[in-house]
Amino acid sequence: MYNKNIKLILAIASFAFAVYQFIEGNIGNGICFILLAAIFIFLYFKNEMILLAFMRLRKQDFEGAKKWLDKIKNPEAALVTKQQGYYWYLHGLMYSQKNITKAEKYFKKAIKLGLSMSQDLAMAKLNLAGISMTKRRKREAQMYLKEAKNADKHNMLADQIKMMKQQMKKI
Repeated sequence: MYNKNIKLILAIASFAFAVYQFIEGNIGNGICFILLAAIFIFLYFKNEMILLAFMRLRKQDFEGAKKWLDKIKNPEAALVTKQQGYYWYLHGLMYSQKNITKAEKYFKKAIKLGLSMSQDLAMAKLNLAGISMTKRRKREAQMYLKEAKNADKHNMLADQIKMMKQQMKKI
């Protein structure tokens, strides 16, 4: 995994070499180096370790996802702000199975840094509502449920929100 600044330097160098190849008349080489520069720019905005961790989570392999996330040693230096949000969001998802106090801390950090998709934001807030209910903080849980409902634009979490509200009545 490369630092985000190194990815930009590699993209610029690759693009510059592509221009040189075009000037020299090597069109095929120039096109290949432009594609290489595009890959580096893509990896600047979408970190490869986070993508691999998402693929592991899709298969319910929490240990594999943790292994990929652990390869990111310094998230503040290696990731842009939105990627940091997803980094902490994934940690929150993994720790929600074991340690809800740590998961709560990670979800709050992810929300503070920002998540690109409103669906992920709704899921993080729904998890925070569940953690708050577990800790008997009903008012905070209601606030997070309301925010989750507002963030859920496509009503994909409507059933879970409804179920959470029914469980909240028992508290």
